[in-house]
Amino acid sequence: MDTAAKPQGCTNMKLRQLVRRVAQHYDAEVGKSGLRGTQYSLLSHVAKLGPIRPGDLAREMKIDASTLTRNLKPLIDAGWVTLDAGADGRSRLVNATPAGRDKRQEAQRRWRVAQEGINRTLGLQRVVALHGLIDECMELLSPLSTGEDGE
Repeated sequence: MDTAAKPQGCTNMKLRQLVRRVAQHYDAEVGKSGLRGTQYSLLSHVAKLGPIRPGDLAREMKIDASTLTRNLKPLIDAGWVTLDAGADGRSRLVNATPAGRDKRQEAQRRWRVAQEGINRTLGLQRVVALHGLIDECMELLSPLSTGEDGE
């Protein structure tokens, strides 16, 4: 007879609840810089990798091209990112402006405050264990990815 504990409830729902709660925490803190968490992530990737072709950036971030285009627009409108001509007339390059690099640094300070808050609330040992479990699960689930969702 199997006496091991069995999961109760839907794993997908529980993970989504956790992601929402953690995202709310980060968004509240990073939002003080004027950026949403997703915008901070995108701006950080552009600052680290740019100038970079949009397709390469989308692949690096594991998002689809249409999501990238939609998410770049407010950063371009704010003057934090540019979409410039590439080596030939058909290619484009995404790059962070000096103002965008400054905004990223400001948001990064807020992100650190959020991370330290999570570490305090959950405890460092739990956060390290959570990261390890997530990495292990991602590796185990990677053969299941079909690539249809942009990841």
